[in-house]
Amino acid sequence: MLGPVILAASRSDRMRRLISAAPVTKPVVDRFIPGETVGDIVPVIRDLTGKGLEVTMDVVGEDITAPEQATAARDAYLELIGRLKELELGERAEMSVKLSMFGQALPGGHELALANVRPVVEAAAEIGTTVTLDAEDHTTLDSMFAIHEELRKDFPGTGCVIQAYLFRTEDDARRLAAAGSRVRLVKGAYKEPASVAFQQKHEIDKAYVRILKVLMEGEGYPMIGSHDPRLISISQELARRAGRKLDEYEFQMLYGIRSDEHLRLAAEGHRMRVYTAYGTDWYGYFMRRLAEKPANLQFFVRSMVSKG
Repeated sequence: MLGPVILAASRSDRMRRLISAAPVTKPVVDRFIPGETVGDIVPVIRDLTGKGLEVTMDVVGEDITAPEQATAARDAYLELIGRLKELELGERAEMSVKLSMFGQALPGGHELALANVRPVVEAAAEIGTTVTLDAEDHTTLDSMFAIHEELRKDFPGTGCVIQAYLFRTEDDARRLAAAGSRVRLVKGAYKEPASVAFQQKHEIDKAYVRILKVLMEGEGYPMIGSHDPRLISISQELARRAGRKLDEYEFQMLYGIRSDEHLRLAAEGHRMRVYTAYGTDWYGYFMRRLAEKPANLQFFVRSMVSKG
């Protein structure tokens, strides 16, 4: 019940100021966002990959208001790629990007976002890794999918994200489940109206399984973005039925959530990628993490109470 309230708060400047100023906030944020700079995050990448895990890196930030901010987002990712090159991790360390950071919502935003993200995808390919385009609210998806299609002409490893709670997603999955595609399936973390999205958890879970079945039976590379133990078990069974080997799909989970499960899946031979965000503009990302799972909100509230 609190999820929609928290998602609404994620767009509130007043709530942003209140939560950002609270002295107990930073220690809790650090659970999900382990650094603010590239220098902070390099030891985290080394630690995770040293444990047999893979990573996808996200420079947090979404609500930009000027083209200069979009350029800065591009440059932040290029800086990250420079550091990843030094680590020589290949595709074990990829990147996730939100096109809103690259100017998608500004005037001429589709062309601006494509122009800004292309150098990032090109630089990633040069060091042997890839970029995945994150899904945002439903009004942005046609633009995202069009940019994805355009980038794949030159960089076929470019991935994209689809969200199980949207009515459209099953059709999107059928279109995307083609040879060479990389598709991450998540439940969805934006406040969407009942006209375009399932509202009940059981409906979303059922849609997730239907869509995952489409991806597993397709010719692409499914990336299972979930912490739900039941959906992880179902994913393994669907992969088995589809005759997929362990390196023909992967699991993805967020940094700071179910870390023991990350290690368990990797120990079983699964590809396990940890979605790791960093940066100073953490508010929107943090609030969606609270909205996604009651345990995350309980953790935050307990921390606030225990620290007075």
